[in-house]
Amino acid sequence: MTGSLLEVIALDVRDAVAAEEGGADRLEIVADMSADGLTPAPETVAAISKECTLPQMVMLRSNAGFTVGPDELDRLRRSAKELSEAGAAGFVFGFLDGEGAVDRGATEALIHAVAPLPWTFHRAVDHAADVQAGWRAVRLLPNLATVLSAGSPKGVGGGLPILRTRAEAGDGALIMAGGGLRREHVPVLHDYGVKAFHVGGAVRESWESPVQRARVAEWRRLLDA
Repeated sequence: MTGSLLEVIALDVRDAVAAEEGGADRLEIVADMSADGLTPAPETVAAISKECTLPQMVMLRSNAGFTVGPDELDRLRRSAKELSEAGAAGFVFGFLDGEGAVDRGATEALIHAVAPLPWTFHRAVDHAADVQAGWRAVRLLPNLATVLSAGSPKGVGGGLPILRTRAEAGDGALIMAGGGLRREHVPVLHDYGVKAFHVGGAVRESWESPVQRARVAEWRRLLDA
């Protein structure tokens, strides 16, 4: 891998292959971007594994919000096992409770279900009622590889001050910047010490269109500059 990690959202094999050819380091595999990304089918992960060598970080999320009920959690546990067998290299999840605090019970239940694989806490942390308290809770969770964060529900443009604060607090190595990430944000985030970047819509015309290899390559060159 190069100096900065580039993760690309992939919905299918075509996306995954284009991302790999463009120079991505890792994939986030999701379904249904109209709901901001839900758990994909194991068949999708297995098909990608046959055609693409990049590690797949697979979403575990059953609804468009950030809370999870007991029945949903049980289904996600079962999905984690099936997705692991299909070729997942790690997972993406993270939950808030009804008060907007990090739901440690639900999150830790999935950490145990996916162990020993690494996992990413996704952008639920940006939607916490108290973002600073949310980060303090997340960073203590076991086996955490990265935190996907824009710093703000509105996207990276509005979240740069929070990302800078988190980096200055020593969390720079955990941050994967994503969510409205634009090219002009990259040098600023590099200055903060952020070395992992996540793109989705930026490498395609729309969510109904496939990932474009050339756009991924542009991001690869930008991160390596």
